[in-house]
Amino acid sequence: MDFTKSLDIAASGMRAQGGRMRVISENIANADSTATRPNGDPYRRRIPTFRSEMDRALDAKVVTLGRVAPDRSDFKLKYEPNHPAANPDGYVKYPNVNTMVEMTDMKEAQRSYEANLNVISATRRMIARTLDLLKS
Repeated sequence: MDFTKSLDIAASGMRAQGGRMRVISENIANADSTATRPNGDPYRRRIPTFRSEMDRALDAKVVTLGRVAPDRSDFKLKYEPNHPAANPDGYVKYPNVNTMVEMTDMKEAQRSYEANLNVISATRRMIARTLDLLKS
């Protein structure tokens, strides 16, 4: 495998993980939001997916951020009869976001991003070493 191909593949992984981190950040930012009107639905958690696609220029498969799907699990209900978004029974719907799950996903995405960054760093060292050998 040539050096530029490994750099491009690792960079595609970094872009995909960066997109994943943006989606996770949005989930965390909206974890406590409520609907703007009674009986309305609050923010719905979003789940990033990945897909593999062929890069014809590289002649290699790369990873990209795929469809971002809504999480269809139930909303959390809290009894808050004085809240503007409360239903007739006094319950308010809160997002189906579990902050601990999101933080765990964020840590995993960060580690994957760092692994791809390490591939780029190692490749750059190999390129520098190769150039040093060619100079000798």
